Amino acid sequence: MALSQKDLLGLRGVSAAEISEILNTAELMKVILASNNKKTPHLQGKTIMTVFYENSTRTRLSFELASKYMGGVAANMSASGSSVAKGETLVDTARTLDRMASDVLILRHPMTGAPHLMAKHVKASVINAGDGANEHPTQALLDMFTMKEKLGGISGLKVAIVGDVTHSRVARSNLWGLTTMGAQVTLAGPPTLLPPDGALEATGCRVTECVDDAVREADVVMGLRIQLERQQKGLFPSVREYHKFFGLTPERVGLAKKGALVMHPGPVNRGVEIASIVADGESSPNSDGYRSVIDEQVTNGVAVRMALLFLLTRRNG
Repeated sequence: MALSQKDLLGLRGVSAAEISEILNTAELMKVILASNNKKTPHLQGKTIMTVFYENSTRTRLSFELASKYMGGVAANMSASGSSVAKGETLVDTARTLDRMASDVLILRHPMTGAPHLMAKHVKASVINAGDGANEHPTQALLDMFTMKEKLGGISGLKVAIVGDVTHSRVARSNLWGLTTMGAQVTLAGPPTLLPPDGALEATGCRVTECVDDAVREADVVMGLRIQLERQQKGLFPSVREYHKFFGLTPERVGLAKKGALVMHPGPVNRGVEIASIVADGESSPNSDGYRSVIDEQVTNGVAVRMALLFLLTRRNG
């Protein structure tokens, strides 16, 4: 099965069948990652371009490695080292890269909707690697892959997503993807970092200002990075106070089910949204009953992006 659309711009509207196809393909790709020979011909003759207007470690490198592991040609363009710094528009940049025979363009941009705009002007497939505070679909896919791998499935899981929900594209993509796959999602954080009343409840999720309530009996507890670069000042008194009342401490995470997964999209602000002892938990259930899979998420990110590149380029012939 190939994907029905040429692009992956978000998870809103993506079917459960297509999400399952990506996750199932990622299982096969992870076998390749675990082997002694990670080189395959799946992207032979394909050109993959990462176009990042914002800083990134995990997303950019995992896409580049995914391309190279499967035999593709990988290239990277950053805004600071390109004609963007001279005033070139996003559309003109997109057309230029498309004319270089790119098969997939992977875009991270501070403007909401930028990947959608790019996709309208290129023949190449476009993957949204994060647009403003809108969506980050590949992060949500790797999160769901990790849940499926560790817990056996997604349907019926209770997932608590805690932190800066208002500014988090990770939270939105996870919300769309998880609810499509049958999980029960609770969003929690300080009132100043939650969307206005009723903005997200229509999706079927629950929103609360009480983190303890959200975490209690959860199968998965996901911390979100405090997005200081997207915030106005004064949304919370101090990082110390934020950690005390909303951070993922051992005591707070201990309210989740025994064996619950602790997740974080990274980069982790230790002692702010999550305590170091929680972030560094063992990969198997520890004495406190939870297990951190933050490092495993990084590996799974490569597998999921390998799967997505394969499926998109397969669709394009």
